[in-house]
Amino acid sequence: MAHPVKDQTRTVLTVGGNALIRPGEEGSVAEQWERASQLAELIAQLPAEMQLILTHGNGPQVGRVLLRSDLCSSNVPPVPIDMAVAATQGQMGIMLQQAIESIAKRPTTTLLTQVLVRSDDPAFQDPKKFIGRFYTHAEALQKAANLGWTVKEDPGRGWRRVVASPRPYEIVEKAAIDALLKANITVIACGGGGVPVIRLDDRLVGVEAVVDKDRSSALLAHMVGADQLVCLTGVDEVMVDFGLPTARAIRRASLTEISNFLDAGEFPEGSMAPKIRSAMQFLIDGGKRVIITSPERLTEALADSAGTHLVPD
Repeated sequence: MAHPVKDQTRTVLTVGGNALIRPGEEGSVAEQWERASQLAELIAQLPAEMQLILTHGNGPQVGRVLLRSDLCSSNVPPVPIDMAVAATQGQMGIMLQQAIESIAKRPTTTLLTQVLVRSDDPAFQDPKKFIGRFYTHAEALQKAANLGWTVKEDPGRGWRRVVASPRPYEIVEKAAIDALLKANITVIACGGGGVPVIRLDDRLVGVEAVVDKDRSSALLAHMVGADQLVCLTGVDEVMVDFGLPTARAIRRASLTEISNFLDAGEFPEGSMAPKIRSAMQFLIDGGKRVIITSPERLTEALADSAGTHLVPD
């Protein structure tokens, strides 16, 4: 059944890192092309006049870049994390770009995007973001000694490298994104949260960190004056009392209402809580609407008949 989609002039649509590699899949290029095509089929249902920015996670993909770097470290220099993020922006972007252009018939470009962070961000003093492969304790300590890594135990799973996940403050390519949108070009931006950079004198320098893609997507949406932020995830609606007989979906909530649910511990830190915080920040900054839903319910959600809708007070 077709659902009429309300006209929204400018929209940021964000998808997770598993948009191209699903759990349990090999993650071959052919599989990723198939997933990109499925996403493009969804985008083909959106109004042609909608100015669209697509952002995406890159967890599985950047993990593979770092794994190859690790396995080849005795022969070639290791790849810094900021360069791994840039590489996956290009790799994932070209698949999404070609799929959207051929299936959705939208002029599309991938923009390698830098995100400004601050060198004095407290996250650099206490890195917590796990990345890359698992090691034994002895292997992890050796990597730390040889490569200057910070390593921690991922409880019940093994030892891994951890890096900072600082707060993003500015989308460096904001003006370019704005110009492309005004030219009716769909933009793929902020892949993997964006390449983290700091200002050093009169230049930008990459740093070994990972920026949360939901935070950078919300910041991007604010900086380009988007009307709405749409987050595609693994559930049709956000739930409260999850796992209990009283479990229920949130169909619509104000900023204050969703904040109260967050403060009550309704949303897990490892999954929904970061999305909710980013959604709240977008609304605080003047955004009109945030939608959280599954890819399968996207057109229904845009027509106000599915998904979780968060709005200002």
